[in-house]
Amino acid sequence: MVGGSRESAARGAAIGAVGGAIAGNVWSKKMQRQKQDMEAATAGTGVRVSQTEDNRLKLEIPNDISFDSNRYDIRPDFQMILDRFATSLGENPVTRITIVGHTDSTGSDAINDPLSFNRASSTRDYLAARGVASSRISIDGRGSHEPIAGNDTREGRARNRRVEIFVAEPSPS
Repeated sequence: MVGGSRESAARGAAIGAVGGAIAGNVWSKKMQRQKQDMEAATAGTGVRVSQTEDNRLKLEIPNDISFDSNRYDIRPDFQMILDRFATSLGENPVTRITIVGHTDSTGSDAINDPLSFNRASSTRDYLAARGVASSRISIDGRGSHEPIAGNDTREGRARNRRVEIFVAEPSPS
């Protein structure tokens, strides 16, 4: 390999790293602002707002404020949160949203899998009715297959019954 080519490759890698860091910072500022807005909007509700390792905004909504047991009708407490969230999403129209429903292990997969999907679907439909384009939203129901706590205690089962909403900006081209 010719010395100039090796230097050019190293220089190109350094420029790419700096460009990636700059793009990451621009993304971070927008998402950080949206994260702060959602933290303020959900303060005291039990909703957990965080940034994931892959730089998505994550809202973890516990079942006790989102849906009644074995139901997928959105509760009034959850409606208020989703109203604020829809406003935030309207201010960031290029973001993509993924909604994932989860259950505890009580009951069979034949019940839990559709229930978790229907909860994600109800959440999507509510946001769409508030002006968020449904084309921006993907949904999934994971039933009891991805617990975040043990299912052997009441508290653990309660943590596992949740809806997660992920928000991501499109990848830079």
